[in-house]
Amino acid sequence: MERILAQLPDLEPGWVWLTGAGPGEAGLLTLLAVKGLSQADVVVYDALVDRSILDLAKPGAKLEYAGKRGGKPSVKQPDISLRLVQLAREGKRVLRLKGGDPFVFGRGGEEAMSLVEANVPFRIVPGISAGIGGLAYAGIPVTHRDCNSAVAFVTGHDATGEVPDSVDWASLAKGAPVIVIYMALKHIALIADRLRAGGRDKSEPVAVISKATTREQSVLETTLGACADAVAKSGIEPPAMVVVGQVVRLRAALDWLGAIEGRALQADPLGTRHHEQTGS
Repeated sequence: MERILAQLPDLEPGWVWLTGAGPGEAGLLTLLAVKGLSQADVVVYDALVDRSILDLAKPGAKLEYAGKRGGKPSVKQPDISLRLVQLAREGKRVLRLKGGDPFVFGRGGEEAMSLVEANVPFRIVPGISAGIGGLAYAGIPVTHRDCNSAVAFVTGHDATGEVPDSVDWASLAKGAPVIVIYMALKHIALIADRLRAGGRDKSEPVAVISKATTREQSVLETTLGACADAVAKSGIEPPAMVVVGQVVRLRAALDWLGAIEGRALQADPLGTRHHEQTGS
């Protein structure tokens, strides 16, 4: 491992690495993220970065919280970008650690543009997005050839905190067999209504994955018509991903975490294997 890490780029003084921490589980970090943590003088981290990941920072590294959570007091985005520039100009090795992937609904592009304007050198270190890794830990693939050959990723709120009007929800409902929605719990009733108005059936499977890949992960399986009430009654909390589509049914076969805990898995939840094997 040390030989592999030694061959990777170093985090140099005066540089900023915009780094994805993945959906939560420390084992899902990239090697480059691990190396950045081992070298950074300052780690500027988001609210969704798990403590087990921060524990990988080198001894003596300064940990600066820059979390942004909907409905709660948060550091303003321009102040975060300014702080990154300031630290880099002080000659610090700066690791900006963001949940998931910095370029997937993570404002990494905004922060990178600020670094460009300030002439601060930077590197982008991608991470596993919660929309893929979080679903995988719930036993839900984003694609499956018996269900879908396309998937759409969308945010459940815009910069104002409201459901984004820039999304054509009717076209999304018609064009994407699987829809993965980030930050959707607050507006799940309105989003479900818009998808149903666009033609999605109320009985379509829906899963809500809370605190994905962590020890506190929980999964709520419901339907598009019942999801708002189900979320309210369950008490499930953010951060959470919502996935709409027939791939949710595959969890009956692919809930590998449940299987580890003794849950029985269903071999063919879609009823397609027999037809595939017989050619009928």
